[in-house]
Parts: sequence; C-alpha cells; structure tokens
Amino acid sequence: MPDAPDQSPKLLNQVRQTCQRRQYSYHTEKAYVRWVTRFVRFHDTTHPRHLDEDDIRAFVAHLASERNVAASTQNQALNALIFLYEQVLGVELGDIGPVDRADRPKRLPTVCSRNEVRRLFDAMSPGPNRLIAHLLYGSGLRLSEALRLRVKELDFANSRLHVRDGKGGTDRTTVLSERLQAPLRRHLKKVKAQHEADCADGVGGVYLPDALAEKYPNAATEWRWQYVFPSTQLSEDPRSGAVRRHHRSDSAVQRAVKQAADAADIEKHATCHTLRHSFATHLLQDGTDVRTIQKLLGHKQLHTTMQYVHVLEQSDDGITSPLDTLSPE
Repeated sequence: MPDAPDQSPKLLNQVRQTCQRRQYSYHTEKAYVRWVTRFVRFHDTTHPRHLDEDDIRAFVAHLASERNVAASTQNQALNALIFLYEQVLGVELGDIGPVDRADRPKRLPTVCSRNEVRRLFDAMSPGPNRLIAHLLYGSGLRLSEALRLRVKELDFANSRLHVRDGKGGTDRTTVLSERLQAPLRRHLKKVKAQHEADCADGVGGVYLPDALAEKYPNAATEWRWQYVFPSTQLSEDPRSGAVRRHHRSDSAVQRAVKQAADAADIEKHATCHTLRHSFATHLLQDGTDVRTIQKLLGHKQLHTTMQYVHVLEQSDDGITSPLDTLSPE
C-alpha cells in the first residue's frame, strides 16, 4: 500500500478545508493535520476508513505509554481523530472505551511576587514586547489573546479591553490598567502610521475570519480592525497567499520575557503565562472575590480559578518558622 500521508494528500486537504470551513485557527489546522498523519503512519499507512475505535484507542494509548506525552497533548490527538472521523469523513464513532491516560500532574502554577514582577519589567527594554508583558500581568491575558487584540477592542474611556474568541471560542471583558493608557496611545500612533504606509503600498489588509471578510468586505483595511501589535515584517498568508502584516510573533515576546527574568535574577521559571497567574493571585491577595477573577480570566469552571486560592494557602502567609522563635544562643 502506498505511503498515504505523502502520496495521498487528498485526505489531508480535506482536513485543512474542513478546519477552514469551521473557522478553526491556523495553529489548530496544522496540529490536526499532524495528528492525522501520525495516526495513519502508526497503522502502516492504512486509510482511516479502514480503521475503527480500537485503532484510535491503540494510538492514543501508545502516545501515553510509549511516547510519554503530556495529558493535554494526548487530549489534542484524540480531539483531532474525533474531528477526522465525524467532521471530515462523516463517520459516527461508537464508544471508544477506556483509554490509557497520560498522567496529569497536580502542580500549582508558578507565581511571581510583586517585587519579582517589578524587577522583570524593569529589565525589559521599552517597546511592544514590554507593553504586551504589561497586558499579560495588568489584564490577565493569555499571550495569544494579547497578540490578537484589535484596535477596536481597547476601551480607553471605560478602562476595559474586550477579548474576542478567547480559549473555548468565548468573548469576555477585562480591566485595562490606567498606567498603560498613555503608553498604548503612543504605541498606536506609530502603528497607525505604519498601517497608512502599508495601505499606500497596497498591503494594508489584515486577516479576518471568512464570515467577517464576506460580511464587511472593506473591514480588512479599516484602522479599527488592525492588530494592536502587528509584526515588524510583511508575510504571505499560508491559506490565501495574500501578502499582509500579521500580528507579532509569540516567540519574540516569550524570548523577551525569559531574557528579562534571567537579567532580573528571578530563579523561578518565569514565563508569559506566569504573568497571567500572578495577575490572578495578586488580585486574590487584594481581596477580589474568586468568581470575579474567574470572569476576568475567562475560566469556564470555577475549580480552574480555585488553583490560585491553593497557591495562597500553600504560601502559608503569616506563619512564622519555629526556628525564628528560638532565643539567640
């Protein structure tokens, strides 16, 4: 039998087209194509129509037992295969049954102290990367949410910003720091000048989901739809082939935060997501109730937000070590 993934691109094209029709992100599309390819190769390039629930279970179990993948990675693979069968091939799957699950370690999130956050910011050079880091901590955003912010989603008058199509496809509103308003306005002046220059060169359009692009055909070049943090370079859209300016690279921000944490001698594993964790924990310390924090973070389940309560409990604030109570020798 020929090598299905390489010599039979029709199946993978169907996966891509279905992802695009359902308006999945490009990252999700790439991940699903990768998992379908690995699934087919695992079963000696047998077409998925000739495989069943037992074969899915065997592959997912293999990821946990042999490849030692994280629980989230195993879940993504399973979701990709369910998508393949039900959405692409139109095959209704039966009960997949029990699957050997990858262990999900029960770890509390890493949180920086206020002093550590201040030192990290002080170690960052002024510019877009530091502004983004400020938003992660000041508004509790995920990095992807900050990078996908559009101009129209900044509500300076009410000190709010709107997150569109966040994790799980949900929208929410969160706080916009007063201290960030002036730096953001200065930043947007530069971005607008760049956008106007791009428009003059015929490359001023921005990516919009297909439904929006059809409903508002002129929106792609309108200022309010532009990314707050555009890329420094033009690039070709991998789906449409259009040349335009996408949002800033996530790796650039991640690298800047890591370098700042190292420069500030922060011994914790401080990342972009650590700033979001610190936002929630510091709000709790200041007396904000956990349900309000749940809404600001966009958590569907309260127990997800409760992890920050456990962080505070584990910190044992106010408890004195018995060594400190001994009389001096």
